[in-house]
Amino acid sequence: MSLADLNQLRTFVVLYELRSVTAAAERLHVTQPTVSYTLRRLRERFGDDLFRREGNDMVPTGKATALFGPLHEALAQIDETVSDPEAFEPSGFSGELALGLTSIGEQTFLPPIMSALAREASSPHLQVERLDSDQVEDGLIRGTIDLAMTVSMIGSPRLWRTHVRAVEYVALSSAEHPLPETGPDMFLGRHFVRVSARGGHVFPLQALTEHGLMPQVSLTVEEYATVPAVLQATDLVVLLPRHVAEVFSGWFQGLSIADLPWPAQSTPVSLYTRREASLSPAQRWFRSVVREAVTTDEYRRG
Repeated sequence: MSLADLNQLRTFVVLYELRSVTAAAERLHVTQPTVSYTLRRLRERFGDDLFRREGNDMVPTGKATALFGPLHEALAQIDETVSDPEAFEPSGFSGELALGLTSIGEQTFLPPIMSALAREASSPHLQVERLDSDQVEDGLIRGTIDLAMTVSMIGSPRLWRTHVRAVEYVALSSAEHPLPETGPDMFLGRHFVRVSARGGHVFPLQALTEHGLMPQVSLTVEEYATVPAVLQATDLVVLLPRHVAEVFSGWFQGLSIADLPWPAQSTPVSLYTRREASLSPAQRWFRSVVREAVTTDEYRRG
């Protein structure tokens, strides 16, 4: 394969990731007409439009989506082969990294992650992206995020995954309005806050529905951030992961945690990246730092 062929394929991969001729030109350090010319050559080569303009975005065709994974992985392997494996030095790294987290993921996982980065004497610019659970795979494959953490189980062959901690749900309420002893009638006369399941936490909605408690929902919000303050000021109850409830109880001293009267385990929190061959040395290092920072003992490997 000639250098010209490689450059064409690299242009395709970058254009797929960024969905913009302008942004692709900036990343590749070429002019926009050069990217447009290369796209014409690629269209001729593959006999397909590859990208169609929709508003300001270049939306890939089915053919482009099928090509992206194999081409991206092949280019990543070429880059790894010709690069110096000893060139990456974490203590001197100051590049950009993007981490996909839910709102409660930010609140519970960012502190240990930032502490771990500090111990590495590294100073990257870490950009946290809020992704809905159904956007995780696309964000990782396109490269808009380097790593994601979610309770959603994504069974894609294009992604690497490992579990990092179990998720047990509990009830959280104001200590001034404590729940009675755990039992089937502990929620009689109580009302709930329900939080959107966009981040993948579907257990609360399933539990409220299965146990006939949806009529007792009096507040629905999009994010968990305001929930502790709302609980402290009312007699409302929320169902949420124990590790999050413990963080909230540390921030707000007037909160009380109660066990649920039903099985309360959901899918574990998992860490996702692209497949191994598609990762840069910086991404591999970042994955190992985050994994070490957030993994509980039950999921650690010797």
